[in-house]
Amino acid sequence: MRKTLSTLLMATAGLAQAEMVSKPVSYDIDGEPYEGLLVYDDATSEPRPGLLMVPNWMGVTENSAKKAFRAGGSDYVVFVADMYGKDKQPANAEEAGKLAGALRMDRDLMRKRVNTGLDVFKSHSEKVGLDTGRIGAIGFCFGGGVVLELARSGTDIGGVVSFHGNLDTPDPKDAESIKTPVLVLHGDEDPSVPQEQVEAFKQEMRAADVDWQLVIYGGAVHSFTNPAANVPGKNEYHPVVAERAFSAMRQFFSETLED
Repeated sequence: MRKTLSTLLMATAGLAQAEMVSKPVSYDIDGEPYEGLLVYDDATSEPRPGLLMVPNWMGVTENSAKKAFRAGGSDYVVFVADMYGKDKQPANAEEAGKLAGALRMDRDLMRKRVNTGLDVFKSHSEKVGLDTGRIGAIGFCFGGGVVLELARSGTDIGGVVSFHGNLDTPDPKDAESIKTPVLVLHGDEDPSVPQEQVEAFKQEMRAADVDWQLVIYGGAVHSFTNPAANVPGKNEYHPVVAERAFSAMRQFFSETLED
């Protein structure tokens, strides 16, 4: 049985230091209910930069909450965006594949939902000490592809980071609208993102003269930051590469989200 968000928050509370808090945030898109998750260090009162986080295709889960803790720490406020709807969260990989696949077929809807998540995040700035002038976006697997679409939609933020995400897009010319630096963290042996897709992405970025970086990790496949991934050769956690990738993310945002 799928855990409710309230159960999720109880389960993850012990993973963070005492001052770390996580709160559900309800919002609407086209009259339908959505629920994301704010994660931040309550002991810090100074305004901090923020990270809009799009999780993997399983949506707002215990695993995505842990990932938010790991990514944000005390340095960032993190908002985990809901890409499916409060009442449409997947219970298994089959359901997740259908939901994610439907959004991948409708990039306009995908962009609308992620941009709405960003607006909701900004609207909570005073409550959580968020500096709205310093916001980046990160995504994992399916979410990595989503934050690239956020960039392709022309949204002007401090940078986007894709962790083992899909790199393809229906219209590569949309990259001409990108206004933000892009960092892609990719496993060299990722079967979900073949070399042809990587090469097409590189050409897309070059043609649009984007400020972009691509870091390729040898020996890594899909989902290398996910401790729950355990399908050898396909989806597999790689702790060394995961730490290198998070370090690359922190270095990237130390440059793009400077005061």
